Amino acid sequence: MFEPETMLLREAIGETIRDLRLNEDRTLRQVSSAAQVSLGYLSEIERGQKEASSEVIASIAAALGMTVGELMTEVATRLMAYESDQLVALPLQWAA
Repeated sequence: MFEPETMLLREAIGETIRDLRLNEDRTLRQVSSAAQVSLGYLSEIERGQKEASSEVIASIAAALGMTVGELMTEVATRLMAYESDQLVALPLQWAA
């Protein structure tokens, strides 16, 4: 059976944070300092290598000038776009 590739939540969060940071022309150092998160840890989050806690996500969101809800909406949009490209036909028993 074919299993479509899945984007992990930590990858979607990391990519979204990186894109938002770069759109503001800010460095890792600037955002890590504002969020009070180590430079290395923020880099690992952006690369999808570390799972950030809700507290760290809140700090990063604030450093980017947004709420957690706004950040997570951006993450959800990224996931939905990725998943829509991965859609395959459902088996007949699951079709509506």
